[in-house]
Amino acid sequence: MSVTHAPQTADVLARQDPELAEILLGELDRQSSTLQLVAAENFCSPAVLAALGSALANKYAEGYPGARHHGGCEIVDVAERLAVERAKSLFGAEHANVQSHSGSSAVLAAYAALLRPGDTVLALGLPYGGHLTHGSPANFSGRWFDFVPYGVDAETGIIDHEQVRTLARTHRPKAIVCGSIAYPRHIDYAYFREIADEVGAYLIADAAHPIGLVAGGAAPSPVPYADVVCATTHKVLRGPRGGMLLCGSELAERVDRAVFPFTQGGAQMHTIAAKAVAFGEAATPAFSAYAHQVVANARVLAAALADEGLVVTTGGTDTHLVTADPAPLGVDGRTARGRLAAAGMVLDCCVLPHADLRGLRLGTAAVTTQGMAEKEMARIAALLARVVRGGVESARAREEVRDLVGGFPPYPA
Repeated sequence: MSVTHAPQTADVLARQDPELAEILLGELDRQSSTLQLVAAENFCSPAVLAALGSALANKYAEGYPGARHHGGCEIVDVAERLAVERAKSLFGAEHANVQSHSGSSAVLAAYAALLRPGDTVLALGLPYGGHLTHGSPANFSGRWFDFVPYGVDAETGIIDHEQVRTLARTHRPKAIVCGSIAYPRHIDYAYFREIADEVGAYLIADAAHPIGLVAGGAAPSPVPYADVVCATTHKVLRGPRGGMLLCGSELAERVDRAVFPFTQGGAQMHTIAAKAVAFGEAATPAFSAYAHQVVANARVLAAALADEGLVVTTGGTDTHLVTADPAPLGVDGRTARGRLAAAGMVLDCCVLPHADLRGLRLGTAAVTTQGMAEKEMARIAALLARVVRGGVESARAREEVRDLVGGFPPYPA
């Protein structure tokens, strides 16, 4: 990233809406002066930001290329076809739908394409890292479908594959979902495919978190195994906030109709253009090197946190995710997150498997985009532990954070 985009946008706004321009600059300063360790966040490129702020935002484009419900879609059709072809090439998929507004809306579309209300679905339970769309009673998924949760081994934290097989044989689900928001290990897609075939179920892979690693060759791909792959285009993939679906040609029409007209209206063409930019960036050797560095950083961070006394779930990580219990340092997850926030270290809490408490969920995607590597991960872990223990005042810790991130601006001038 070699040019500063966000301040230029704020300069344009300053002439017409200085109040909002100040808010934008304030957020840019927050992102640039604090440590961004939220596992679901990243810094997209200036080119992605430029597409998001382009004239394509003006265009209404319900439907699909060549079959729109509005006139004047000749140019945006080209943009969407480009995004689709780049996604298919990047992930080796026969079909891609790039219109989903978010990861959750992509999952909704997958369910709409394959299921009917009342169908039984097998998915990772929410206490073990499942997403809200995997059966939460507060979500459409838990209200419309009969979800049966599977879990993880109490000692290792690894998905209990034999339990998955037993539950599948017992409940004969219409679909099996594999994916998580807080599972730091690779998922064995081939095993899940085997179980789905045995019981005659569809296999839906919710790859919102690892899809960027898949693009960079740093994680196994669900595409050869899943009937439908749901994903986000932000997180490690480093594109705009949005979703996408990948599937075989036999399900293409069902998936497309599930997105539009069943669950969504007009496509956000500026976001689709930004997705095309991100897919193009992810196809480069530089992105592959980035994805592998994300994993290397996460592994160092996990090991360093364990050395500091935190209990790292599953004993480490294969991905960008690290989940850990700070209890050995004398505090619970919520207290630890509050102390870290005061020190300028931004991360999340998550439910820990087989425990009635919350731990910490960290990710290395954003800091790796900034150029940080193994040395910085060790420094982050040491500072995190000091802050959680209460061994350093928040003001002093914040200065240490500013000193660290000052050498790695997300958008250099």
